[in-house]
Amino acid sequence: MEKHESESYGERLIADAEIICFPNPSLKRDYEIEIELPEFTCKCPFSGYPDFAVIKLIYQPFEKVIELKSLKLYINSYRDISISHEKVTNKILDDIVSASSPSWIQIKADFNPRGNVHTVITTCHGSRKGV
Repeated sequence: MEKHESESYGERLIADAEIICFPNPSLKRDYEIEIELPEFTCKCPFSGYPDFAVIKLIYQPFEKVIELKSLKLYINSYRDISISHEKVTNKILDDIVSASSPSWIQIKADFNPRGNVHTVITTCHGSRKGV
């Protein structure tokens, strides 16, 4: 098999990224999972400059739990996409809900300040249960 010099194995994995889930091992218990992704990048759709953010997920799984490596690759797939802070935060939420159907999820995207402006976008889905 011939190796393509222009694309590394990591780039191929990121290009093919999709959110993968596995069965919830504790269906009888309500619990929360917190995930922090501190190296999120995408591009500003207006300037083309890179935007950097910390993405924080807190969710209560229902039947499925998100597999972490697939989430990492999925998040990395945004690095060259021109997309607004608001759109990308809501798209990530929609894609995770579609893949995992959590009971409740909140996503907070804390974007690094640029031009003296700091933006934090928070979006959620479902109803949070007390745990």
